[in-house]
Amino acid sequence: MPKRTVNDGGEFRFSQKQRNLLRWWIEKPTAELDGVICDGAVRSGKTTVMTYSFIMWAMAGFNGASFAICGKTISSAKRNILDHIMRICELMQFGVRYRQSQNRIDISMSGRCNSFYLFGGKDESSAALIQGMTLGGVLFDETVLMPRSFVEQAVARCSLPDSKLWFNCNPAGSGHWFKREWLDKANEKRMLVMHFTMKDNPSLSGRVRKRYERLYSGAFYDRFILGKWCDVTGLIYPMFSPKKHVSKELPESFEKYIVSCDYGTVNPSSFGLWGQSGGVWYRIKEYYYDSKREGMPRTDEEHYKALEELTGGREIECVLVDPAAASFITCIQRHGKYRVKKADNEVLAGISRVADMLNTGRLRFSESCADCIREFSQYRWDDSAAADRPLKENDHAMDDVRYFVNHISGRGGDSFFVLALERG
Repeated sequence: MPKRTVNDGGEFRFSQKQRNLLRWWIEKPTAELDGVICDGAVRSGKTTVMTYSFIMWAMAGFNGASFAICGKTISSAKRNILDHIMRICELMQFGVRYRQSQNRIDISMSGRCNSFYLFGGKDESSAALIQGMTLGGVLFDETVLMPRSFVEQAVARCSLPDSKLWFNCNPAGSGHWFKREWLDKANEKRMLVMHFTMKDNPSLSGRVRKRYERLYSGAFYDRFILGKWCDVTGLIYPMFSPKKHVSKELPESFEKYIVSCDYGTVNPSSFGLWGQSGGVWYRIKEYYYDSKREGMPRTDEEHYKALEELTGGREIECVLVDPAAASFITCIQRHGKYRVKKADNEVLAGISRVADMLNTGRLRFSESCADCIREFSQYRWDDSAAADRPLKENDHAMDDVRYFVNHISGRGGDSFFVLALERG
C-alpha cells in the first residue's frame, strides 16, 4: 500500500460505513470474499468511495494487470467515475495518464503500472466488447441499468488470481435479475453486501437530505431514499396536475424554440412545439394525428406540412425526431428548412427526467395541448412486466415529451434525476 492513505482527516471526511467500504479488502474476514455489492439510496456517496477503494485495491495487489470500469454507457462511466479516479490519484500521488482514444487509464505507483479500461454496457450487444480480456477485477457502476449478458461476460473475464468484483447500484424492482441472482445469493457467491442511505454520506447536508425526504413519498421514497427494492404500479406521472402544470395564458415571448416529434403511420403522430421563458419550458401547441381516429393515414409530406404549420415561422433551434422514423427524418432534411436531430429514446432515465422537471415546475403545458394532457392521465406502468416498463398505449405524446426532456437535460448540469412512483 502507498504511504499516504485516504481517511477522514484533512481533505476528506467519511462516515463509518464509507470507511468500511474503503478497507473491506484489507481486513478479515471480509478480505477473503470475492467481491462487494453496494446498494441503496441515491446521493449516499457509495460511487465515490467505491471508486477510491477499487483503485487502491488494484494498485496494492497487482502490477501489469488490466481492470474494467463499466457504466451503462462509456459517457456515463466517464461522468460518474473518471473525476473520482483523477482525484484519488492526485491524493495518493499516483502517476496517471488518460488515453482518451482507447478509453484507457494507466495508473502507476512505485514501479507498478496497471491499466483501467472504460466500458459501456448499454444493451445485449455490449457483451462482445469485453470478450477476450483477462481482468484482475471489474467495477460496475449503475449495475441494474446493464443487461445481464454484459455483466456475466465481464464477470467471466476476471480470471487472475485474487481478482474481485465490485458492484454499485440503486434499487430497481423486486424481480430484477441482479437482485435475484446476486443480492439474494450473496452468501453463495461469497459477496459482501453493504446497504447505504443518505445518512451515510457526511458531505450531504441535513437540509438537502430533508428536502429529498419531504418532496417524495410512496415507492419512490422506499426505493431511492430508503434504498429498498420495490415494485412500481399505477400512473407513471402521478405528480402531473392540470392545476399546477397547465397554463391558460402563456408568456408573451420566448427565448428559444424546439420541436419534438413522435412519428407514426398506423399509430398516432405527436409533435410538440416548446418555448423557453424564465427558466421554464412551455409546450406552446401540438400536432396530434391519429390515423385510426381520422380514418385515413398521412404521408411524410403531409406530416411535414403540419410541422411547418406548427412552427408558424418561428426560428426553431432543432427538430427532435424518433430515431426509428428514418423516412420522416429524410423528408425534413430534404426540405432543408430545419435542423433535425435523432432523439434520445432512453426510456426509464427519460421518464425520471420528465418526473423531475414536473416536480420542480420547469415544465408547463398550454391548455390547447389536449392530447398530451389526456395521455398524462392514462400513461401507466405495465404491471405484468418483470422489469420497469410502461404500457405501450397512450404514450405517443409521452414519447415526444421524453425526447424533448432528454435533449435539454443533456446540456450539462446535475445528472441526478428522480422518479416519483406509486407504492407497489
